[in-house]
Amino acid sequence: MRKTAIVFTVALALCGGAALAQKDDHKPMNGGIVSHGKEVDYELVAKPDVIQLYLSDHGKKMDHSKASAKVTLLAGKEKQEVTLAPAGNDKLEAKGSFKVAAGTKVVAVVSNGGKSVGTARFEIK
Repeated sequence: MRKTAIVFTVALALCGGAALAQKDDHKPMNGGIVSHGKEVDYELVAKPDVIQLYLSDHGKKMDHSKASAKVTLLAGKEKQEVTLAPAGNDKLEAKGSFKVAAGTKVVAVVSNGGKSVGTARFEIK
């Protein structure tokens, strides 16, 4: 009886670990960098002429029509703040000239309908 209980406990632990590993296996869908929040997953696509932020409810699309984000780029001693607005149905975006070299740290503060959704941190590699 004891051996059965031990085998069952080990099997349960292994299955639970596999489920957790799969739950956290979010890959970039748009070629960007992914950051996970409690309720929202964030994907940042940062190019010298455009910054895009994709939001999803752990893989499910979200309504971006009332969302916005304030993004702060920290490159060495330089700091640049950018406001992202809805662009189409699936992303927030800003166009301009941005310093997005390797090592740049990015902080995005996101709101939706005036309510804070969360904060995401990224580092460009």
